[in-house]
Amino acid sequence: MGGNEWINGYLEAILDSGASAIEESNKAAHAVSVRDRGNFNPTKYFVEEVVTGVDESDLHRTWIKVVATRNTRERSSRLENMCWRIWHLARKKKQLEWEDLQRLATRRWEREQGRKDVTEDMSEDLSEGEKGDVLGEAITLDSPRKKFQRNFSNLEVWSDSNKEKKLYIVLISLHGLVRGENMELGRDSDTGGQIKYVVELARALAKMPGVYRVDLFTRQVSSPEVDWSYGEPTEMLTTDAEDADLGESSGAYIVRIPFGPSDKYLRKELLWPYIPEFVDGALAHILNMSKALGEQIGGGQPVWPYVIHGHYADAGDSAALLSGALNVPMVLTGHSLGRNKLEQLLKQGRQSKEDINSTYRIMRRIEAEELSLDAAELVITSTKQEIDEQWGLYDGFDVKLEKVLRARARRGVNCHGRFMPRMAVIPPGMDFSNVIDQEDAAEADGDLAALTEGSSPKAVPTIWSEVMRFLTNPHKPMILALSRPDPKKNITTLVKAFGECRPLRELANLTLIMGNRDDIDEMTGGNANVLTTVLKLVDKYDLYGQVAFPKHHKQSDVPDIYRLAGKTKAAAHGLPMVATKNGGPVDIHRALNNGLLVDPHDQQAIADALLKLVSEKNLWNASAKKWLEEHSSFSWPEHCRTYLTRVAACRMRHPQWQTDTPADELAVKDSLNDSLRDVLDMSLRLSVDGEKTSLNESLDVAASGDNPEVNDQVKHVLSKMRRQEPGPRDSDADKKQNDMPIKYPILRRRRKLFVIALDCYDSKGVPEKKMVTVIQEMLKAVKMDPQIGRYSGFALSTAMPMPELTEFLKLGNIKVNDFDALICSSGSEVYYPGTYTEEDGKLCPDPDYASHIEYRWGSDGLKKTIWKLMNTPEGAKSGHSASAIEEDVKSSNSHCLSYLIKDLGKAKKVDDMRQKLRMRGLRCHLMYCRNSTRMQVVPLLASRSQALRYLFVRWRLNVANMYVILGETGDTDYEEMISGHTRPSF
Repeated sequence: MGGNEWINGYLEAILDSGASAIEESNKAAHAVSVRDRGNFNPTKYFVEEVVTGVDESDLHRTWIKVVATRNTRERSSRLENMCWRIWHLARKKKQLEWEDLQRLATRRWEREQGRKDVTEDMSEDLSEGEKGDVLGEAITLDSPRKKFQRNFSNLEVWSDSNKEKKLYIVLISLHGLVRGENMELGRDSDTGGQIKYVVELARALAKMPGVYRVDLFTRQVSSPEVDWSYGEPTEMLTTDAEDADLGESSGAYIVRIPFGPSDKYLRKELLWPYIPEFVDGALAHILNMSKALGEQIGGGQPVWPYVIHGHYADAGDSAALLSGALNVPMVLTGHSLGRNKLEQLLKQGRQSKEDINSTYRIMRRIEAEELSLDAAELVITSTKQEIDEQWGLYDGFDVKLEKVLRARARRGVNCHGRFMPRMAVIPPGMDFSNVIDQEDAAEADGDLAALTEGSSPKAVPTIWSEVMRFLTNPHKPMILALSRPDPKKNITTLVKAFGECRPLRELANLTLIMGNRDDIDEMTGGNANVLTTVLKLVDKYDLYGQVAFPKHHKQSDVPDIYRLAGKTKAAAHGLPMVATKNGGPVDIHRALNNGLLVDPHDQQAIADALLKLVSEKNLWNASAKKWLEEHSSFSWPEHCRTYLTRVAACRMRHPQWQTDTPADELAVKDSLNDSLRDVLDMSLRLSVDGEKTSLNESLDVAASGDNPEVNDQVKHVLSKMRRQEPGPRDSDADKKQNDMPIKYPILRRRRKLFVIALDCYDSKGVPEKKMVTVIQEMLKAVKMDPQIGRYSGFALSTAMPMPELTEFLKLGNIKVNDFDALICSSGSEVYYPGTYTEEDGKLCPDPDYASHIEYRWGSDGLKKTIWKLMNTPEGAKSGHSASAIEEDVKSSNSHCLSYLIKDLGKAKKVDDMRQKLRMRGLRCHLMYCRNSTRMQVVPLLASRSQALRYLFVRWRLNVANMYVILGETGDTDYEEMISGHTRPSF
């Protein structure tokens, strides 16, 4: 023991406390502090301070082993070990709590500082009357209409008059297993309520007047561990065409896009690296579908998506990129928010932030949600609480600032580039097609009576028999809980409340529908623990014959389960609810008044509420009647009507160019293949055989002149392409295009595009000569290849501005016209040599691209804020520059703010800068480039990778046919360049 008497005191406390020391200590959380009692007692200190709050079940098991140990030496060793474990755990929890408080305090300070900066920049004051309008406007709940009709201002409610619109809507839900029938809800934590929600939303939207087609994008999974249906490319959700005018492509569809390993089912935390692949695949499908719909209903003009709606963080990230590439509005529904989950896990004190991030990839998820807020026009929530207490945790959303910016925009006052997304509360819709009337309910009661008496009724649902076999007296009222066995669903607290309340057990049965399972041991850890605990509690309280927990149920069984639960009171599906007093049920209860709300962590309150509803027949019937009278307010048609009304109020955007000329159509037919055909063939990647072609390995040698090794590597790349390419086809269309005058960039005729995006700069940010060598060798090798050169083009992607790039190319005697496209200034400008030129021959940037990336670009506000954040106040007072940056005027343009990094040690990290800009309502794409000698800020929709997607959409050159030549390292946007369906070569 080393003479440590305080350890002896702790061990003595454990011995004196007996086997229930840990359990009893948990109940002493509110005991008076030992320091207030006069003398310090180590035994009491350990029991009341150290052990309190520790509810690790394995510690109790260890204690039982200690008690059972007869060997004195072994027993002492075990006691000491357990003591140290408890002590360490308690200290860790206190440390995490302290860090959490520090983090929240820092965040509050940063938020207030951001509001202060915004107030200073937006100097125009609102009048007192206008201030009142701002504070009183907050639209909180737009549906249901009967109880929560709010001021829609001048919005026109969606109605049958919109029938002729024929809209195309895209929904995205990536993770889990998505199909239209026999949904495997509860199979795992990724296949839950969100899956049912998005499928039913797609069906319901497709039936609304004015909606022609709805595509629900998800992941294609062709794996032996899941059903074959999840590998089908498309699945039709609506089979009945009520309108004779609808065409062959109308209705709702599940569209499965392959991304990631096709033979594996991945949980959502592992999907992040493959998001760009999904974006490129989805983009190919949308372009083909837009063209097909244009031929059917658009008079030959492409029919672009009316809105792209992402569900959850991964789909929000994808929707932001798709929305940016297509320039159409984006809508977001979070479903479950990462910051809220992080806060809850940190409060538990069991894991550090690093451990949580390792398990849940929580920081990547939060950044995806922040990016979604950057791009979204509208965020749909289920409750007002979600807006205030959950989205309010994010850098990109501030309730107070959003109200101010909305008021200024309404008045036409300059917001200096600041933006906050609109939030709209629209409760989820419900399918009431299975609701039965009182006559049918009475018939169901007769069927149930026949079943319980042993006869064989003609139409009793199978799930009824599955539930009944657990119950001794199935005629008692039923308490129903239907959810997957996730720890956060609080099922175990419900079972404890039921088990410890004898009057409740005597009056009612408990039915638990906890997903589907074959073997608990084969389930994931959290779900298996919940089910194991439920079984132990059933045994502990001897609830056999009173609790039903069937192993399987189908999605189609759910209405029958509700019918069974409601039959004893002849109330059809009008079941009263006992629900949490936090979140969505609050708004539903306010509208319907159909039950009781409780603290979900208060076991006694749950038991009391259940007993009250079961024992008071009048309360039960009144709640059920209220639900039956008002439930249509929560129907899917009502939800969709409100949804379309809110979406119609968004800033409608669409591509700014025309692509319907006959000359263009000739190129379109060859350049854009059938939907997903090129994108599906991931075997085209240059590194597929395991050999990554590394141009960087010999760059230093190549810098001195022509180098055969570089040339050989380039030829090796081209040889791979020849093996994958069946050969050029000289069609009549090709010959016609070759004879045409250059009205559009020749890029339009290319079948393949080599994108050179090397970043080779010295310590001062000057491009190195070896970069010229690689470009020369690449041009020469491709042009000399007879199979590839005749139909391939080149693009150069760089952080340099156009004037500097031109001078740089002259050093290597490289002509600008050797390139079909030049992506300059980190993706803020796109040029086409030979097209868009002034009278003096000077190249002009693509005006459509400039218009495309203008979205949410506020250069004036960014200039002021970046200068303030990067400069030290000491330098400003002394009159000498103490800043880390200096404006690089030569490299800046109307859509690129460029700064020289004077002191890299004082420069802030990209993540920190992005956080502070978001808190001030500024949305942009910020990066360090040119060997970290420059910081460049471009619009949200601009980047080198998004510029490639722009070329895909604008000129129909598929990203699957783009080969990106990169170095081994690069600018901050390097990872964006190597991901997706482009073919990266290193």
